[in-house]
Amino acid sequence: MTARITAQAEQPEDPLSALRRVAKLRTELEREEYFEVMRARTAGVSWAGIAAALGVSKQAVHRRFKRRVAGDAQS
Repeated sequence: MTARITAQAEQPEDPLSALRRVAKLRTELEREEYFEVMRARTAGVSWAGIAAALGVSKQAVHRRFKRRVAGDAQS
């Protein structure tokens, strides 16, 4: 990713186009993160384990994803 950022920095780009590209990448990353969190939960990984993998607190990851997990009775 660093090489990609460096390569893009060397090529001038319209700032608004660059911002749209960044917004699209952010959306893609959020979808991927959500998918992997749900996959981890399905595999039985605890919220604490997911939080550790993401480098955040259990409370932060639980708050962010718990509502999106329908029928999840595990903590």
